[in-house]
Amino acid sequence: MGIEVSGILGLILLIACVWAIIQIFQSNTPTGSKVFWTVLILILPLIGLIIWFFAGPRSGRTSIR
Repeated sequence: MGIEVSGILGLILLIACVWAIIQIFQSNTPTGSKVFWTVLILILPLIGLIIWFFAGPRSGRTSIR
């Protein structure tokens, strides 16, 4: 049962990372920033995704701040 659960979680993480990378490239930030965030998400998928969500480029996303 552990293999199935980790496989589903891995698939969810993959989908989230692909979505984040698409959002990064649709943002109006400079190319260097896009490359930085993309590499961060590719090297550290879960941690990079969390950091991007809180500190990444804002492309039309509303901020609560």
